[in-house]
Amino acid sequence: MVTFWTGKRVLVTGATGLVGSWLVKALLNSGAQVIAFVRDADPQSEFYRSGKHRETNIVNGKLEDYDALERALNEHAVDTVFHLAAQPIVGAALRSPLQTFESNIRGTYNLLECCRRLGPLVQRIVIASSDKAYGEQPNLPYTEAMPLQGREPYEVSKSCADLIAQSYAHSYGMPITIARCGNIYGGGDLNWSRIVPDTIRACLHNVPIVIRSDGQFVRDYIYIKDVCNAYMQLAEGIGKVGVTGAFNFGPSKPLTVLEMVAAIQKLMGCEHLDPIIQNKAQGEIRSQYLDSSRAYELLVWRPLYTLEQGLTETIEWYRAFLEQAS
Repeated sequence: MVTFWTGKRVLVTGATGLVGSWLVKALLNSGAQVIAFVRDADPQSEFYRSGKHRETNIVNGKLEDYDALERALNEHAVDTVFHLAAQPIVGAALRSPLQTFESNIRGTYNLLECCRRLGPLVQRIVIASSDKAYGEQPNLPYTEAMPLQGREPYEVSKSCADLIAQSYAHSYGMPITIARCGNIYGGGDLNWSRIVPDTIRACLHNVPIVIRSDGQFVRDYIYIKDVCNAYMQLAEGIGKVGVTGAFNFGPSKPLTVLEMVAAIQKLMGCEHLDPIIQNKAQGEIRSQYLDSSRAYELLVWRPLYTLEQGLTETIEWYRAFLEQAS
C-alpha cells in the first residue's frame, strides 16, 4: 500500500534506543527507507532483537562527530530526519553532566548545522525534546507557550537542544518541528532505574518493588506506539498551516508513581508486593504533565492506547524478554 512514507529516505538518530527501535519498525512498515545512526551496537536493543537492523542502512558514529553526521545525511540523500539520540537518564546526567551536554546539546547543533548546509535536501526534521525542557513551572499543565527553564543537568540539556532547534527554524527557515513527550514506556526499555520496567521485572520475579521517590511524583505516561504515531504525524504535517514549532504529546491523564505501580500490579496479579519507598530521588521535578490540545487540534493526533492496553503489551514484551534471558 502506498503511504506518505513510501520511498522516503529517513535518518533516525538513536535507532537502538527505546523510541528509535519502535520508530524504525513503524517507518519500515510504512514503506520508508531507513538510515539508522548508531553509536553502539547493543544486541539487547529491540532494534536488533526484532531483526529490523537487517532492513536498514546503518551508519556508525557519535553525535559529537560532525563528519559522521554529514556523511550519513549526504551519502544517503536523506529527506527526513528524526533526531532521537540523547543521553536519556536523569541520574546519569546528574553524575556526569559533561557527557550529557556533549551528546544532547552539541549533538543537536551538529546535526542541525549539517542539515542547514545541505540546503533543500532535508525537507522535514523532527527533534525529540521532552517535558523536562520546561523545568519546574508554577502552573500546570505545561503548554507550548511556557518558557523553557531547566535547572538540573538533564533538564538543561533538553531546554538547550529545544531552543537551538527553534533558533535554526527561526533564523534559517528550516523545516523543523519539536516533540515534547511525557514519560515514555513500552517494551524494549532496558533502563531498569525507570519505574515501569523495574516494577514489571519485580512482579515477574516476585521480589519487592523499589520506589526511589516518595511515590507521589506526578507524571504523564505515554505508550511507545502512541509516541511513534505522534512523531510520524508531526513529520507528515510539516509545511501545513500552523504545523511549526513545538508540540506536546501526552494522554492528559497524569498519574502518581504509586498509581502507575498499582496499575501494573493489578494487571500482573502481584498486589501482595508492598512497594519499598526509598524517598531518595535527586534532581527530579515533583509534578509534570502536559496540555496536548495543540496536537489534538492541528495534527488531529490522539493516543490510540489506553493505559491498560499499553501496559498489557509492555508486560508481555518483558515476560518474553526475561524468559529468554533466563
